[in-house]
Amino acid sequence: QVQLVESGGGLVQAGGSLRLSCAASLRTFSSITLGWFRQAPGKEREFVATITWNSVNTYYADSVKGRFTISRNNAKKAVFLQMNTVKPEDTAVYYCASVKYYMSADHWECDYWGQGTQVTVSS
Repeated sequence: QVQLVESGGGLVQAGGSLRLSCAASLRTFSSITLGWFRQAPGKEREFVATITWNSVNTYYADSVKGRFTISRNNAKKAVFLQMNTVKPEDTAVYYCASVKYYMSADHWECDYWGQGTQVTVSS
């Protein structure tokens, strides 16, 4: 059984901060690339950030670069997304996932997904 559970979503005012967490039951957690993705109503799911198994490499979508930070704790099998200076455009359901491969913000594929957590940014 593979399970990824996101938490930390909610309503936040523009300019504020939020920290999302994802707890995973993946047996191979410590050796896989993880990522955060989001999807707004009526829009396709988009890449937000990804982090390699040893946290050496991180990549971000241009829209969140400088504002969001992805991190992980392999001992706790958790991945986080620190969201600072949030904007109304950040409103979406955020998902954590195991990344099968990542080449660019618009060329990636995942195998396992969490259920998602809603983030709503008010103006």
